Amino acid sequence: MKIIEYPDAGLMMLDVANVLASDLAEALHSKDRVTLAVPGGTTPGPVFDALSAVDLPWDRVNVMLTDERWVPEDHERSNTALVKARLITNHATGAKFLPFYASAEEPEDVLADVETALAGAFPVDVALLGMGADMHTASLFPDSDGLAAALADDAPILVPVRQAELPDIRVTLSARILDSAMRKHILIKGDDKKAALKTAQGLPAVKAPIKAVLDGADVHWSKS
Repeated sequence: MKIIEYPDAGLMMLDVANVLASDLAEALHSKDRVTLAVPGGTTPGPVFDALSAVDLPWDRVNVMLTDERWVPEDHERSNTALVKARLITNHATGAKFLPFYASAEEPEDVLADVETALAGAFPVDVALLGMGADMHTASLFPDSDGLAAALADDAPILVPVRQAELPDIRVTLSARILDSAMRKHILIKGDDKKAALKTAQGLPAVKAPIKAVLDGADVHWSKS
């Protein structure tokens, strides 16, 4: 793990976008298609804005989320809608989005079909991850129903996650898939998350799920 510190968030977002673009360009030199995995939420929005403006052969890029809420795209909490609006736009309109959600009451009813549709997209070439102050990443939450399955060495590609505090069921890439990404970048802001990252290094992944993806990762941090 390497920590890269920035004087402010604006500079960090631009720099991370440039790094992701460079990683994608390098991967495209040796592969016909590459896969970019990104988080939802509002924090990476400025990275998406800058990255979408980069002139790459986006028609050879798969884009998927690191995790998704089990809600349709038109739902206000859909990560898919956010990624399509802010990343798969401008120069990046040709990118192929690979969804995790399918129309079903429970993810277990259709996840086998969703995983089949993802065939050929792995390993992830470039992954952008976030981290909460509780040391979760993607939807790998401490003490959640599904965490043990997601951390297992033989974990499937996608794992449903449930937690009483979460308004929606989540579906997440397993730790095995996230950690196998060729390039991993973790984006965090604030002293609280820097402290959480330090704490995570001394804990097992079951207590600090971010620990499962730290090896070989670049952590990009700004104070605010």
